[in-house]
Amino acid sequence: MILRFATIAAQEFRLARRNLWVALATAALAAFALALGFLGAGQGPALKADVLSLTAASLSTLSVYLIPLIALLMSYDALSGEVERGTLALTFATPARRWELFVAKFVAQTAAVGAAITIGFAIAGGAIGAVYGLSAEGLAAWARLVGSGFALGAVFVAIGLALSAAAGRTANAAAFAIACWLLLVVLYDLALLGGVIAAGEGVFTSHIFPWMVLANPADAFRIYNLAAFDAAPVSGIDGLARTLPFPPQLALAVLGFWLAAPVLLGIRLTGKIVP
Repeated sequence: MILRFATIAAQEFRLARRNLWVALATAALAAFALALGFLGAGQGPALKADVLSLTAASLSTLSVYLIPLIALLMSYDALSGEVERGTLALTFATPARRWELFVAKFVAQTAAVGAAITIGFAIAGGAIGAVYGLSAEGLAAWARLVGSGFALGAVFVAIGLALSAAAGRTANAAAFAIACWLLLVVLYDLALLGGVIAAGEGVFTSHIFPWMVLANPADAFRIYNLAAFDAAPVSGIDGLARTLPFPPQLALAVLGFWLAAPVLLGIRLTGKIVP
């Protein structure tokens, strides 16, 4: 079983690298991190924060949009594409079990997304640190960003694979992936803010709204990172990271739930694929 699993995972990782997904994602993340670091460097002294910490806080908001999109674009056709090309039938004809196929693809694509996040942010962090200096606080903030970003990427890789297993066709899987990104990353927060404006200082705003924010994996990632950094000039949904009635570590449990649920669902859906 281990040999079959390793073979599938290695092949999937090679495909991601050959298709330049890892290189493109790394370049995009590094470019945005460098831009935020050097363009926002002037705010550091005014906010009494080092540039690396301030950049990590800014990236916590930007990464909510970039990392899920990168993960979904990497994973949406991993199963549906093989169904259309006819290669999945060959894989199913081997002794490899279907759950092994799904988990191996998940591990390989999570590793690809994680490599892009780690390398991209390491390049940017090294350049920012070389110019503006390093501090223990800045390194800790950067480590939290990379670690939680890895977790967020894994969540959306699992979601993308589950959607790919459910779609059956690449075009459908692409539509599902874009719809999922828009719903969880963009429209969810807009709907919550609209609800707060409509409800005013009522029960929804004080008791329901905070938990609905935490329930979203993208917001959970943002809450975990921003709650540890008091100097970040944030407002709106981001400003809640300092006022929510629960410890920010609970956001990691939410990410864990969002990771387990689509993996289990994807395994079940993969078992029902008719190649």
